[in-house]
Amino acid sequence: MAPKLAAALIRRGLSLGAPVYMRVFKEERRLEVWVKGPSKLELFRTYRVANFSGGLGPKRREGDLQAPEGFYYVSPSGMNPWSSYHLSFNIGYPNAYDRVKGRTGSAIMVHGNVASIGCFAMTDEKIEEIYTLADAALRNGQRFFRVHVFPFRMTEGNMERHRESPWMPFWRNLKKGHDFFEKTGFPPDVLVRGGKYVFRSLEPESPPRSDAGGSSG
Repeated sequence: MAPKLAAALIRRGLSLGAPVYMRVFKEERRLEVWVKGPSKLELFRTYRVANFSGGLGPKRREGDLQAPEGFYYVSPSGMNPWSSYHLSFNIGYPNAYDRVKGRTGSAIMVHGNVASIGCFAMTDEKIEEIYTLADAALRNGQRFFRVHVFPFRMTEGNMERHRESPWMPFWRNLKKGHDFFEKTGFPPDVLVRGGKYVFRSLEPESPPRSDAGGSSG
């Protein structure tokens, strides 16, 4: 797997072991893997999410069978090469924002297989690629990689289409983080202030603050 990925990356002017960043869009069932190039992050591959449980909206409690939405990160301790779902990594739910909101749950993974109980199932073949990219980045010195999960691609058209959702105030807050990346080409550093996510400039391999949205606390 690694030699094949390394060759595909080289053809794009990228390298295996470079920092990575991931975005998940539930409605479109897509997981994007971005890889740091010489000057910016480049979209390397987009994978179809085989399955996730629940619908649009955040996870709120243990056992609700809902996949979360928000700003998370994965450190080396979150990687699980011995997963019963082939390979997996823990996205770090609940984060600081979730805990402020009293949300509960644990072991929310991106993993292989096609079954999901609050996780994002990618199939074994796809998780091998995704895991290899992430593992190589962490082994090469990236201290963590961000995984940002959105209900849908947060265009104005999609926001209008979902305007009647009770989650619209939450989604407007998520959209600020989504748009930060769209504008700057780098994901934001994410903090929690006054019960909301707030965003500031910081390149993706920089360490999170203790109160960051992706903090495991």
